[in-house]
Amino acid sequence: MSAVCVYCASGPVEQRFLDLASEVGAALARAGHVVVSGGGNVSMMGALVTSARAAGGNTIGIIPKALIEREVADLGSDELVITETMRERKRIMDERADGFITLPGGIGTLEELFETWTGGYLGMHEKPVVLLDPFDFYAPLLGWLRELSTTGFVSQRSLDRLLVTASVDEAIELATQR
Repeated sequence: MSAVCVYCASGPVEQRFLDLASEVGAALARAGHVVVSGGGNVSMMGALVTSARAAGGNTIGIIPKALIEREVADLGSDELVITETMRERKRIMDERADGFITLPGGIGTLEELFETWTGGYLGMHEKPVVLLDPFDFYAPLLGWLRELSTTGFVSQRSLDRLLVTASVDEAIELATQR
């Protein structure tokens, strides 16, 4: 059994994004994986953990004190870790996960993706970093990153370290590779 950290939106989003988060949560649970999340029970984060538990899975939520009311803490989590800071939250999420999947999200999600991806590229961990993008949400970002590789600002090796897929099943397979 692996623990997979899923980064995603905690703010208002379209139904298709909520459905994607639900599909990922349920699929991870059915495959026997623990879901590690940011500890909120709203928006995509809430859909992810609710569907994981509904499918018989376990969830670990990690949330800083300051966001407990703002994100509405996932009190239904099998384990809810309350941290002092966002940096501590991310450190524990990283430590508790065997792999990472990023879904559509805003600046917080992007920051988590880039930090995890950079850490892997720099050899700070060997965990898979997966970008699940069935709606081409990240197409402009990926295009920009490919363009940066032509100028030398982003190496092809670093681009290769980010595993991109449009398939939920493939994302889970990639995130749980050892």
